[in-house]
Amino acid sequence: MSAALEMRRIYKRQLRKPDSRSLVLYSHAPIDVLDAPAPNDGQKFAPNPHLRWHPLRGEWVAFNPRGEARDPASASELPATGWDIAVFEDRTPTFFGGAHDAPRTIVPTDASRGVSEVVVYGRDPRASLGSLPLWNVELVVDVWADRTHELGMRQDVAYVHVFENRAVEAGVALERAHGRIHAQPFVPPDVARELAEQHAYYERTGRGLLADYVARELADGRRIVYAGSRVVAFVPACARWAYETWIVPLKPSPRLSDLGARDRMDLARALKTVLLRLDGVFRRPMPYVMAIHQAPADGAAHLEAHVHVEIYPALRSANRPKWLAGSELSAGVFTAETLPEEKAEELRRIEVSLE
Repeated sequence: MSAALEMRRIYKRQLRKPDSRSLVLYSHAPIDVLDAPAPNDGQKFAPNPHLRWHPLRGEWVAFNPRGEARDPASASELPATGWDIAVFEDRTPTFFGGAHDAPRTIVPTDASRGVSEVVVYGRDPRASLGSLPLWNVELVVDVWADRTHELGMRQDVAYVHVFENRAVEAGVALERAHGRIHAQPFVPPDVARELAEQHAYYERTGRGLLADYVARELADGRRIVYAGSRVVAFVPACARWAYETWIVPLKPSPRLSDLGARDRMDLARALKTVLLRLDGVFRRPMPYVMAIHQAPADGAAHLEAHVHVEIYPALRSANRPKWLAGSELSAGVFTAETLPEEKAEELRRIEVSLE
């Protein structure tokens, strides 16, 4: 158990499902669960995902044919009681430690090793991450940090990618609140680009790029959505999506597992505040993609890296989804039809209660 969990008196139990997948339970109370259930549908757990190299983009593409759609957070995967948050290996993983013998084709290929996990935020199937009690959101952040630490120690993992897709517009039709973790053998291209910019800035100035940017956002003030003692949330001046929001600890830390307990608690408050305000703008659940950007799992200090959360809402107005258009899909050039200052003001006007 990580020191962070011990300090917060969080209990953790690691179990093995009958099909060999791992199940990790977290709770603020002692955990007495002894058996790890698994779906009894006759499907054999024998995944073998692989990677193919994209020569023009210079990046890996993960291939994982999933077959019939299924609920990864179904009740058959989880004990009925005795836990607050459950983490288990996906039955159709994009990254899998036992991947082998990638098929040969005209581009380079490799086995897609690593781990794909599902993180179930709570036992209430009707709740969303933002609607959970604050203590539960704090526990989610603690679990993300613990998984970052544990998975980051694996030899087949170069990066721990924590993310969530919420609602149909973001590609998920499931009711139970859950996210995912991809502990993968390469750094995602967008994160690698961010890290390269941060590294160049640090080498040039001796300061953190994101820390300096946050200072400018705070001085400007117009796009701030949440200002805590340790964490700030804002719609960035360069937002590519309407209502795009970044949640950033004021003290630069490379990874979630490097944040102190108080930093994680304020991060949870900021996260709940932002998600409730996004829901409040349209008086309906806001579809979004959320990702945590952090340093690679390579053991290096990465003084340039600054862990933060990025949220990309899938709506630009109450009934108008934000789909990627031709310029964005074909060339990566985003066209913003709204001003970050206006969207931040809309979010600030939403009154929320964290209790």
